[in-house]
Amino acid sequence: MNLKKLHSVHFLGIGGIGMSALARWFNHVGVNVSGYDRTPSSLTALLEKEGMEISYEDSQSSIPLKVKEDAASTLIVWTPAIPENSVQLNYFRENGYNLHKRAAVLGMITKDMPTIAVAGTHGKTTSSSMIAHILKQSGKNVAAFLGGVTQNYQSNLILHDESKDVSTVVVEADEFDRSFLHLHPDVVVLTSVDPDHLDIYGDDVHMLEGFRDFVNLIAEKGKLYIQYNAFHKLGSTKKSLKVLPYGINGGKVKAVNIRAKVASFYFDYEDGKKEIKDIQLKMPGFHNVENILPAISIALSMGIEPKKIKEAVESYKGVKRRFEIWVQEKGKVYIDDYAHHPEEIRAFLSSVRAMYPQNRLTAIFQPHLYTRTRDFAKGFSESLSLADEVILLDIYPARELPIEGVTASILLEDIAVKKKSLQSKEGLLDYLNTNRPEVLVTIGAGDIDRLVEPIANWMRSYEN
Repeated sequence: MNLKKLHSVHFLGIGGIGMSALARWFNHVGVNVSGYDRTPSSLTALLEKEGMEISYEDSQSSIPLKVKEDAASTLIVWTPAIPENSVQLNYFRENGYNLHKRAAVLGMITKDMPTIAVAGTHGKTTSSSMIAHILKQSGKNVAAFLGGVTQNYQSNLILHDESKDVSTVVVEADEFDRSFLHLHPDVVVLTSVDPDHLDIYGDDVHMLEGFRDFVNLIAEKGKLYIQYNAFHKLGSTKKSLKVLPYGINGGKVKAVNIRAKVASFYFDYEDGKKEIKDIQLKMPGFHNVENILPAISIALSMGIEPKKIKEAVESYKGVKRRFEIWVQEKGKVYIDDYAHHPEEIRAFLSSVRAMYPQNRLTAIFQPHLYTRTRDFAKGFSESLSLADEVILLDIYPARELPIEGVTASILLEDIAVKKKSLQSKEGLLDYLNTNRPEVLVTIGAGDIDRLVEPIANWMRSYEN
């Protein structure tokens, strides 16, 4: 499909973080953009402010006339989160429209551009934003389609300068529904291959096969930066590929001399050839030190000087809802994080512990998806046990229907802390006001984000 001849693009699920980045790109290049989403959000409000027409009713009548009148030059972009019985989805299928998933469209856009693709069951949004930021701050012409809103650019889309030489594009490669197989990467960063999305893959063996298929898409003489543990799990890759394992516990590219400070981590970078000492990363976390290693290595391979790289790392502000510190004053700390997998939670809570070793840690967790809660119940309970107190909210279902016997309460029994409870979102602030936590964290990928600002405001308001 020739994207340059499009008149309109209509998104089903436009409020999704990855979908909205694509919508912004088409809007930027002058195509008429519209979309549907189930509920309004702060993100859809921003898209509407940027001139996009969005409806919140899944009906034929809410489809814009421009889209209805010209099927031939209209592209429909949809996400698997849209149910099969969607009125709009079936209207477009029955009336001869060009329908493509987000990843396929991303593949079309980036096909002729040098592409760095970041994959993994966790860590890809942070890693991809780190790569894009270091390249941009160092003067490289870079575009990026990200899975989160960066604090530096207040957007999930970084646009390249079309008047300059061919740019590098950084994209997230999503393993859900095997979407990443639509991409054409020259360089891949693989952050993790821990089991996830078993509703799609069936088991971790087939999930690993999916990641191997993706790695085999890397261009001849391309590079694979792969986290040290993932390297051992993935196994062999095609012989023409340059493989660079990285990590904080092993690998060719590594961080050493890591020091956890309040609101920053310091470390030294080593890759066997180059060394950069005393790098300050203001997005805390041992896992974030690991996440930035391939970004530094890629920047060095593109000829960027170590001094510029160090300055770029120090200016990196992170991604919204990734180790986002909201309150840090008068003995009170509140941090919010998007973690929704046991290993992510383990890494997050371990890092918070390292920063505040003397303080009582309270974790509020909203499980995401019934299938994920069922498949990783034991892992969730173990990782949450790193806190001193655990508060569970109801499961956020997203695209799923309830599963009998699967509720947030199935995690409670195996959480190895004395103080643990189920709370409602409506009663949460009253509960917190009674218990007054010292270091408080919220964790989850659902609508827990709507509680973040009220919690932060409450925490700032009370006196210890």
